[in-house]
Amino acid sequence: MLSSIKLSPSSFTSTGFLPNRRSIPTPQFSPLPIIKSLHSAFPTQSFSSQKPLHVASIDNLAISKNTQQRKTECQAYEADRSRPLDIKIELPDEDARLEAAKRIKIGIYFATWWALNVVFNIYNKKVLNAFPFPWLTSTLSLAAGSLLMLISWATRVADAPKTDFEFWKTLFPVAVAHTIGHVAATVSMSKVAVSFTHIIKSGEPAFSVLVSRFLLGDSFPMPVYSSLVPIIGGCALSALTELNFNMTGFMGAMISNLAFVFRNIFSKKGMNGKSVSGMNYYACLSMLSLLILTPFAIAVEGHQLWAVGWQKAVSQIGPNFVWWVVAQSVFYHLYNQVSYMSLDQISPLTFSIGNTMKRISVIVSSIIIFHTPVQPINALGAAIAILGTFLYSQAKQ
Repeated sequence: MLSSIKLSPSSFTSTGFLPNRRSIPTPQFSPLPIIKSLHSAFPTQSFSSQKPLHVASIDNLAISKNTQQRKTECQAYEADRSRPLDIKIELPDEDARLEAAKRIKIGIYFATWWALNVVFNIYNKKVLNAFPFPWLTSTLSLAAGSLLMLISWATRVADAPKTDFEFWKTLFPVAVAHTIGHVAATVSMSKVAVSFTHIIKSGEPAFSVLVSRFLLGDSFPMPVYSSLVPIIGGCALSALTELNFNMTGFMGAMISNLAFVFRNIFSKKGMNGKSVSGMNYYACLSMLSLLILTPFAIAVEGHQLWAVGWQKAVSQIGPNFVWWVVAQSVFYHLYNQVSYMSLDQISPLTFSIGNTMKRISVIVSSIIIFHTPVQPINALGAAIAILGTFLYSQAKQ
């Protein structure tokens, strides 16, 4: 409540205020100031306030010539009687803020994943052109990742996961599917262009929907099924018009699609309820896949062929060949590690969508770098397949 009040001399003195031209001292207010109310029936009567006073204005600051006393008239109100400010403060919704942060984080994961994948595919194709041994190349990729993670755990750069027999038992089918998909994709790229392999592998959403529908019993709306038509049709058109078509390369890409769909589904199930992070999960997956793949790689290709092929590649390429092998092995692990970190927070179907959209950058970059000849009808097939993937992602939303 606003009121005119007058400060008594005892509560605010002016000794030496103007005559000596000194700086104004800071008033020292008592928590219980003595105030004279001008509106009181008894002007000379003082009262004390138990509540804080907020000064609204100060008027008539002057010194009386007769008394040399300073009289101040001010307007004040008690804190609990002030009117509330008509200000509307809208706090951001906590759920919306967390959801936005999650989307940004996933976006960063996807961008990093795609960039690392492009670099891997470039070096992988260079290695396979000079050293056509996809089984050994696949083995070296898994070995490099396993070694990197063992070093990270030993140096405490990353915390080692706490696992038990049940964890490795659950991981085993994931490792089998991962091994098959990895080798099949590498075999495909050793026989055909990188762009063709990834055009065929852009059909992964079709495999994902079919497996989820017929094996897992999941149902999808009609737009999802309709979006599979351009995906399958585009892949078929690209395959029929591919200049350097190779059945082994085509089948390798198809097998890789199916294997990776199962890997993603098993991975999501295996990670649910587990305390192992996506990064450590993939590290364990690489190690188990390495144990599965190594004896098969030796049986299929053999160390004698590897030795001859290695010497030939080094003699033709030079020391850079060793760098290519190291680069493709390290970048393979890094891009997969980032993809599994994103799988912590998304569904297998969303993972497949991101994996398919990633192929756009791989296809374009590989065509530019390796000067891959592309017919217009072949490019049309790739565009139709990619359009189908876009429609699929929209239908899933």
